[in-house]
Amino acid sequence: MISRKPSTQHLIIFTRYPEPGKTKTRLIPALGEVGAANLHKQMTEQTIFQVKELQKIIRVSVEVRFTGGNLEKMQNWLGNDLRYESQGEGDLGARMERSLINAFNQKAKQVIIIGTDCPDLNSKTLTTAFEQLEIFNLVLGPALDGGYYLIGLKQPIPELFTNISWGTAQVFAKTVETAQKLNLSMGHLPTLADIDRPEDLTPISDLMKYSFLSQNP
Repeated sequence: MISRKPSTQHLIIFTRYPEPGKTKTRLIPALGEVGAANLHKQMTEQTIFQVKELQKIIRVSVEVRFTGGNLEKMQNWLGNDLRYESQGEGDLGARMERSLINAFNQKAKQVIIIGTDCPDLNSKTLTTAFEQLEIFNLVLGPALDGGYYLIGLKQPIPELFTNISWGTAQVFAKTVETAQKLNLSMGHLPTLADIDRPEDLTPISDLMKYSFLSQNP
């Protein structure tokens, strides 16, 4: 039997185990502890669905980097067919940089990191991101709130993950500024809305827009 070479295209999903009171805390005033956790749960499951659709289109390896819960809880929630790793310590930048270095050390050539807060992120956009990585050094998916929902690289670039105030409206602009100073070529994906704060619920006006969000937990 001929063994298949590991995929050189790698996707990392950052998420959290959906424990009420510890998940989507900024949405608790609007949705309550259980509601906020359930919204996060459904958005993560939607993201996983789109990633599996992506795997029908291109050959890509996938890992889930999680906080909260543990390996057993993550497997019981999202299944045993995914690779799971703890995000570890540090701010978001340190955790993303660590995951990238690990992936490149395991012979990945193109690595993309996504979150699970963007209901409109789909397999088509993810396919486009990997296509752009064939051309550009860096691919970014800007979010309406000034952050980004996706970052893709062909090698670790630590400068992109340091001296950034994560969770603020300056994240995308600061990342672009750093990339320009490093003379990196950049590909840009469509700007999408993510859901982090009560005001983020307003643009979609009715969560029923997303059928998966209207399902019972």
